[in-house]
Amino acid sequence: MVEANRGAVAKGHTNIGGQIPLNPSGGLKSKGHPIGATGCAQIYEIVKQLRGECGARQVDGARIGMTDTLGGDAGTVVNIILGV
Repeated sequence: MVEANRGAVAKGHTNIGGQIPLNPSGGLKSKGHPIGATGCAQIYEIVKQLRGECGARQVDGARIGMTDTLGGDAGTVVNIILGV
């Protein structure tokens, strides 16, 4: 079980190989956060992870992935959970 969220990043829990790897591709900001394409980029990354096609950023044993996308005014929220 992951310790309290405070300090998870500092302790490496969110790194590739950590207990709860987050954003192994660098996240949407690393891609310039293109409006409209962010959800597609998230789904693409999760599918590649679940297929084991991510090379150096691959999360070992990835079986479930989740995307979280917010609309511009935070009135639109889409969460998608994918698994194999």
